[in-house]
Amino acid sequence: MSKIRVGIIGGAGYTGGELIRLLVNHPHIELAFINSKSNAGKPVHSVHQDLVGETDWLFSDALHNDIDVLFLCVGHGDAKKFLAANPVAPNVKMIDLSQDFRLAANAQQFDRHFVYGLPELNRVAIKTATSVANPGCFATAIQLGLLPLAKAGLLNDIYTTGITGSTGAGQSLSATSHFSWRAANIQAYKTLNHQHLNEIQQSLHLLQDSFPATPGGQLNFVPWRGDFTRGIFISSTITCTENIDQLYQRFEAFYKEHPFTTVTREPIFLKQVVNTNKAVIQLEQQGDKLVVHSAIDNLLKGASGQAVQNMNLMCGLEEGTGLQLKANYF
Repeated sequence: MSKIRVGIIGGAGYTGGELIRLLVNHPHIELAFINSKSNAGKPVHSVHQDLVGETDWLFSDALHNDIDVLFLCVGHGDAKKFLAANPVAPNVKMIDLSQDFRLAANAQQFDRHFVYGLPELNRVAIKTATSVANPGCFATAIQLGLLPLAKAGLLNDIYTTGITGSTGAGQSLSATSHFSWRAANIQAYKTLNHQHLNEIQQSLHLLQDSFPATPGGQLNFVPWRGDFTRGIFISSTITCTENIDQLYQRFEAFYKEHPFTTVTREPIFLKQVVNTNKAVIQLEQQGDKLVVHSAIDNLLKGASGQAVQNMNLMCGLEEGTGLQLKANYF
């Protein structure tokens, strides 16, 4: 088959860099351009230094429509600004990694309809979509732990904690992303007010009508900044009296056809997923309290890996193409 021509806007950041690393070895991809205004003309490996010897591509400030797929790896709010200033041909498939088009109220923009790009929820719609809004990293990890419960109508008040690595804050340095602050340190932030709450509740409501579609107290989320670079570990607690074996059967049936989400009865940990596109899920129950643990790599299953997974679905490729990645266990 002919190569799929791909363009990347915002290739110098963390998600752009991860996307380039994946596409370097994707068997069906030809990179047409990697856009970065601040780095135009520089070798890609001068920013993403691990790619030295892998590619001689240069960053460009160009944008053209002689492509099949366009990835937007820009900051939140910047995707809308980019598309307002740079019309993209309607035949070009688009995957946006910002939060600009994730909510149903914002999904119809620039003569495009953006499908919410969580394959475990919307795989059929993604396959025929021309535009996809890639989910947030915390949103992905939390939803994967809760979707089977929503489908069964079992959700009630949810109490969720989650810890993420420093790459979740983006590449620009801030007071809380410096090594000297992160080392031997954790901190709660955006308590009960994280920006991913809206998209999570939107998805849960889709599967369980009785669960509110907008934040209002039933999903209580406390995120944490952790002393490591990448990965997300989530623990969500609800009241549930259903037998844990039956719950495991629900989860295993829900994810049976989804190659990147694994349900296990053994304790899970970050090293199982870091540097992969995998999600792992484990359940624990004490009395009428159920805890669902879920873990992902925030830059892969939580961002660029999931974006490639969506591209594969949109372009008629096998879902896991180019995503056979190995965890760094040691």
